Amino acid sequence: MPVEAQCLAPDVLAGKNLGEIAKLPIWQGNKKHTLSELFGIDGKTADKPEDLKIHINGDVRKVRRIGTGMSAGEIIIDGDVGTHLGEEMEGGKITVGANADSWAGAMIKGGTIEIKGNVGDYVGSAYRGTVKGMNGGTIIIHGNTGNELGCFMRKGLIKVYGSTAQFAGAHMAKGTLLIMGNSNGRAGAEMTGGKIIINGKVNEILPTFTIDSVKAKVKADGEEISGPFYLFVGDMTENGEGKLYVRRTSNPQLKAYEQYL
Repeated sequence: MPVEAQCLAPDVLAGKNLGEIAKLPIWQGNKKHTLSELFGIDGKTADKPEDLKIHINGDVRKVRRIGTGMSAGEIIIDGDVGTHLGEEMEGGKITVGANADSWAGAMIKGGTIEIKGNVGDYVGSAYRGTVKGMNGGTIIIHGNTGNELGCFMRKGLIKVYGSTAQFAGAHMAKGTLLIMGNSNGRAGAEMTGGKIIINGKVNEILPTFTIDSVKAKVKADGEEISGPFYLFVGDMTENGEGKLYVRRTSNPQLKAYEQYL
């Protein structure tokens, strides 16, 4: 059964001794437990969140909402981790040594999340029913991601060393998506602003984007990346001014666009 673990955050554990931490409530399915019933607990505590480091040892792929709303401190997870990692995080750092499930960094406002493996859908995205996605901070993913990376993103940086599925940067307003691998299509759908940089191959450019120019280089949060890159602007269905950069040498199929420059 999935485990809801909002208590696994520096802001919650700071100022408590090991005995108090052991008694914190945690839900497994519809059953309420104490933290010590599901986890072995050891180490030293701290009075302030910024002085606290939580080290989670093992496979916690069924554990959700680790690091929810954290403002400072550090969480290190050695194995796989479940959904909603670091949701609405405001500061501090989370490092995952393996893979993460969907909704990692949902509506994050600050801090850094670094995931060494792959991640599911909706990284840094807004929850259904809201239009406020990632609003600050940094998410670094060394593997691949699923659909709707950075959906409704408003600020911050997401850097993906692998490839992404469809709709990366959908509804994006501000911020930067840097994708070192390939994009499986529909990048920037209905974006109004912000910047998407794709170093690998793209399946398509949406017809609601117009080609603007070819750039020799592009900057991503201060990092300069050599091109050349095609620069497309859109999404015109939203009167958008978003910038979609696509590496020219990786996408010879887009050469036909050059006649419009």
